[in-house]
Amino acid sequence: MQPTPTTHDLGHPARRPATPHGRRPNPTAGAGATVGASHSPLTLLVVEKMRERILDGSLPPGHRLVEGRVSAEFDVSRIPVREALRHLAAEGLVTIEPRRGASVTRFSEEQVLELVEVRGNLEALNAKLAARHKDLEQIAKMRRILEEGNRLADANELEALAQLNHEFHDVLSQAAGNSVLQDVMRSLRDRTVLLFTPFNRHRCRQNWEEHAAILRAVLNADPELAAVLALCHVQNAANRSELD
Repeated sequence: MQPTPTTHDLGHPARRPATPHGRRPNPTAGAGATVGASHSPLTLLVVEKMRERILDGSLPPGHRLVEGRVSAEFDVSRIPVREALRHLAAEGLVTIEPRRGASVTRFSEEQVLELVEVRGNLEALNAKLAARHKDLEQIAKMRRILEEGNRLADANELEALAQLNHEFHDVLSQAAGNSVLQDVMRSLRDRTVLLFTPFNRHRCRQNWEEHAAILRAVLNADPELAAVLALCHVQNAANRSELD
């Protein structure tokens, strides 16, 4: 009789038997030890875990992602690792080069300028549309996020602030009411978080003051001002990153 499957460190329940494609046999693995101890789709679990480590800085730009090492760490075969790396490469978080393998994306100075230019102008469009539509439900969400962000900034709770910052901009996208723009911005924010996260730690109070100004412009149904403030918000973060 086979032992009952266990959960793993991501907290997902085991749901189906292990297969040769997914999990590397490991008869000594303890409960809750590895990603491979779960029987959820392993590629998605590896993508989730690696994305989290890239975005929180645990895997810095330029860090080599060797399939064998990642496979051993997560207790999975190389197949879901290889697929996860391809997925993250499509998101722009990982770079795969012939004969050199995969590494966390490191942006050139030119790429940084291009990403900041694109994100700044799209965030401006988000804010402009949000001010035109004045969706009261989404505005109420932004108000709650802003209140919590100010509290966390006062307490200097940086990890929680990073997540809340993402939520504020995501709700701003929803308030804009343009689903295409919303999808584009989600992908772009994942790519640009590699640029902004380390430096936002030094300007957390300024971030939330700028969020408050954007929200006031949205509440006042002033699309032009909202757009200018959103563009400046991105540019200020970029300028801070250059200084640091």
